[in-house]
Amino acid sequence: MSGIALTTSRAIIGEFYARLSQNVGAEWVPAISMLVPSNQETENYKWLGMSPAMRQWIGGRHAKGFKDQGLSITNLEYEATLEVLTRELRRDKTGQIMTRVRELADRANAHWASLLTTLIVAGVSATCYDTTYFFDTVHKDPGAPNQTSQDNDLSLDISGVSASVHGLDKDNPSAEEMRTCILKAITAIMGFLDDQGEPMNENANSFLVMTPMALYPAALAACTLPIIAGGEQNILNRAGFQLTPVANARLTDTDTFYVFRTDGQVKPLIRQEEVPITIEAIAEGSELEFNEHKHHYGVWASRAVGYGYWQQACIVTMT
Repeated sequence: MSGIALTTSRAIIGEFYARLSQNVGAEWVPAISMLVPSNQETENYKWLGMSPAMRQWIGGRHAKGFKDQGLSITNLEYEATLEVLTRELRRDKTGQIMTRVRELADRANAHWASLLTTLIVAGVSATCYDTTYFFDTVHKDPGAPNQTSQDNDLSLDISGVSASVHGLDKDNPSAEEMRTCILKAITAIMGFLDDQGEPMNENANSFLVMTPMALYPAALAACTLPIIAGGEQNILNRAGFQLTPVANARLTDTDTFYVFRTDGQVKPLIRQEEVPITIEAIAEGSELEFNEHKHHYGVWASRAVGYGYWQQACIVTMT
């Protein structure tokens, strides 16, 4: 069978979709973000508030509708285009073209992780539905009168945590230091109040700890080891939480990490999709092939990301 028979546009497109379905991308993406279908340029989210709590029936029912607060997310179009010369199609006997097609599918699957990581990092200076930064020290929901400010932008001095065990390097913390920081974040998340003044995460049990590569060994030890720091029991491991440590190679700050609740009805982040990953081709019989002896395989999608519940996320900076 000739090389050209193996690398027609139909074969290339089929290989792309096969790889796209096999490689789901970063597993943490659906854990911390909810996928919302879209059918227009901009979607408005006014449901980012909690349902009313039960109250004593006095004076009839007190109905509560959607909040005036909200968030708008506008879809953007993204593309990636692979160019293949017809002579490459004709001469490819080692499957190099299909390898590049599979890599293109992997890149497409990684797009959500790229968008969400950028969103997470920007959270210290980008506003969410309550008009404060997603990670901020002064969250206060107008729907909850007399509610004090809430802080999901945490800073922790680790100098006194384990001086006898570790060198107090915030860029290379010990498992004990990381455990203390993770526990502070979980405690903060479980204590956050919703727009009704009610505990929002009192039933939280599952958390994802996202770190840059440099902090992952300490996070992995803090989340999984039953014994740390020379024989001390790891209370974080024994607390009954489901903890998932994740290394995100796209993060660069070495003294900062993130903790997200993963078992809520609504997630901390939103993925909005109008058009899923789609591949199109200008190939056999085209003007491009006739004039320039090349084919184009273009991937595109219409999508966006945005902030959901800040109450289900914390950033922790070690000092």
